[in-house]
Amino acid sequence: QVQLVESGGGLVQPGGSLRLSCAASGRRDNINAMGWYRQAPGKQRELVATINNGGNTKYADSVKGRFTISRDNAKNMLYLKMNSLKPEDTAVYYCNAISVEMLVEYKYWGQGTQVTVAS
Repeated sequence: QVQLVESGGGLVQPGGSLRLSCAASGRRDNINAMGWYRQAPGKQRELVATINNGGNTKYADSVKGRFTISRDNAKNMLYLKMNSLKPEDTAVYYCNAISVEMLVEYKYWGQGTQVTVAS
């Protein structure tokens, strides 16, 4: 089992910045990749950014150039730095981890943190 706890959400004006953090605990050794997803009211959860153990990153087109995902493996932390925020970035942001044990893939989710972009 992997436990994920997000923090850092809040209210920010358009054009502002926030940094989300995700603390991972539990059986972290089998984690292959981690990422951030978001879900706006009335919409499906969507991928924001992912990073694998090799440090390779992937971003949704809507956030490329504005968001940066990073990991601190020594501290078991995942981050999402969000710049130039727009009202359409408003959503609950979820931390995600994928681990593989005995050839079985497991997905873990945090409880989510609300990000609201409004003036």
